[in-house]
Amino acid sequence: MSFDITPLTDPRPAPASRRLAWLASGADGVPLGSAFLRLFTKEGQEHLAELRLAVHGTERRRGVGTRLLEAAVDAARTERRRSVIAEAEQDSPADLFLAARGFRQVLALTYTRLPLADVDRAAIDALLELPHPGYRLTEWEGTVPDALAQSFAHSRRAMDDMPMEGTDFGRVVWDVERVVAAAEAVARRGELLHTVAVLDADGGVVGFSELVVPGDGTGEGQHYGTAVLPEHRGRGLARWMKAAAVRHALVRHPELAGLRTDTAAGNKPMQAVNASLGYVPTHQAVEYQLDL
Repeated sequence: MSFDITPLTDPRPAPASRRLAWLASGADGVPLGSAFLRLFTKEGQEHLAELRLAVHGTERRRGVGTRLLEAAVDAARTERRRSVIAEAEQDSPADLFLAARGFRQVLALTYTRLPLADVDRAAIDALLELPHPGYRLTEWEGTVPDALAQSFAHSRRAMDDMPMEGTDFGRVVWDVERVVAAAEAVARRGELLHTVAVLDADGGVVGFSELVVPGDGTGEGQHYGTAVLPEHRGRGLARWMKAAAVRHALVRHPELAGLRTDTAAGNKPMQAVNASLGYVPTHQAVEYQLDL
């Protein structure tokens, strides 16, 4: 089969990364597949690249994916990257493809969904009324308020010990600039970012839970991150915040169908939080890594 691999230019570099892209097309110019390689640029992740590769179902097993992969891996080496990571749904063609080309499994993920039509609103309200002495909830839309920006950026270290098993993910270093840039990136996509946070008695952020909803308030919402600083765990704060996010979705976006989230297989506490709120597993995925 004759086809061309054409490098493309990403018009929108992000504050913490930039992307390289390739398009595979047949002799008639019809697109056959694509590959995107995200090169992380912030301190703590300069060694890492993330691959997203797709080939049209009717064009598989003709060498298109292999050629796209070769282009991406060559670029990762040129960019002096140590590791390339890629995610695939378990037992999918992508799963088999990556396993056959030198990638190794480093992390298992469980995807779950909460159908909002099935939510017991009284139970959610009851969870929100449970006392949490010394703590209070706060919420905001979009970018973090200036008064909480520094504290919120500091609270992001709660993600540092998230179970990543064998993934060479590095350490994400958060500051106010990065927090603001992440919120602005969501807004540029036309989506709505809602954050629930827990404040301690001194008014500092000790935990957070982020929910992103399509701009028109329909379809599916996606939880981005939920975490509590280690010294404040074991007090039910994660469930408290997620319950607040669920109530926000129900009240603010009544046409939203469901909320989705993914959790590392080794993160049993967060899996328990999700299950207690009614989230139901939908599928498993595997994080692969190619060591360069």
